[in-house]
Amino acid sequence: MLWRRGNLTMGILLVTLAAWVVFEKSGYTLLSLVSNVLLLLIGILFLWAKSAAILNRPAPPLPELYLSEETVNEMGAFIRAQVNDILSASKDIALGKDARLFFKVAGYLLLISLVGGLTDFLTLGYTSLFVVLTVPALYERYEDYIDSYTILGYRKMQQLYVKFDSKFVNRFRKWILEKQKLS
Repeated sequence: MLWRRGNLTMGILLVTLAAWVVFEKSGYTLLSLVSNVLLLLIGILFLWAKSAAILNRPAPPLPELYLSEETVNEMGAFIRAQVNDILSASKDIALGKDARLFFKVAGYLLLISLVGGLTDFLTLGYTSLFVVLTVPALYERYEDYIDSYTILGYRKMQQLYVKFDSKFVNRFRKWILEKQKLS
């Protein structure tokens, strides 16, 4: 629903565009920026605490940073379940039990590799945010046109599939059946 709030969406896009331009032109990376900001924050808090002790003032107010054992156990159980699911699926792929999943994973990894070779992470992040914020608004505005062309394209693809199936796949199936009958 964010795209329906035009001013907010435009503000987010402009701020991220400005950040992207600053990072791209300066050669500064996000990791180094975060590291420097945290270093500055820790330095300020350290100096504040030391000067407060010397001047008999209260120390800087910091929230209690504590993880309960229950929270850690819940996070650990969740992460363990997710990792086990991934390992199980990986085992099925490696043993050839799930060919469909293998081709999906291989296709996605190939796509990620191709996109990663064309751009850096920051540009990819900005482009993804831009697409996520603009495509739904454009679809909502031109929904009728997009739907009609999508249906037209779907019908064309069905026709091409039927032609391909009749020319190549059926011949291949018949050839395999003949080979099996001869064996």
